[in-house]
Amino acid sequence: MEKRMKMHEIEPEGYKVMQAFEKYLGTTLLSKTHKELIKIRAAQINGCSYCVDLHTKDARKYGEKEQRIYALTCWRETPFFTEEEQAILALTEEVTLIHNRLSDATYNNAIKVLGEKYTAQVLMAIIAINGWTRIGVATNMAPALDQ
Repeated sequence: MEKRMKMHEIEPEGYKVMQAFEKYLGTTLLSKTHKELIKIRAAQINGCSYCVDLHTKDARKYGEKEQRIYALTCWRETPFFTEEEQAILALTEEVTLIHNRLSDATYNNAIKVLGEKYTAQVLMAIIAINGWTRIGVATNMAPALDQ
């Protein structure tokens, strides 16, 4: 893969805005587990190897089980995720694949299971990671192999 620009060097002010978005997310009620599930699943869908690598490591650091990380691509077919996590993952998938729109069923279920405030914060986290993954994919960011 050909190396491309480093966004934080070429457009530092824009990058600071993204970092400020992350800082805001740190003030929300979202649990670390929920944040990392959102980040990993959106990164998987968007094909951002850099973000998948980064956020799976972060998730493990925060105590996430590897079995659940491995199963994220087929979360609907496992018993590993709570009702809340299932609502979050469904939102993540539909918002990431927004060209299909966010269905009323998924939206209404999230409001029922998570409440409006938490759902709003989940949506903001999904929007943020989709921005980051688009930077990663557009600039060919790739993880380094752990030694």
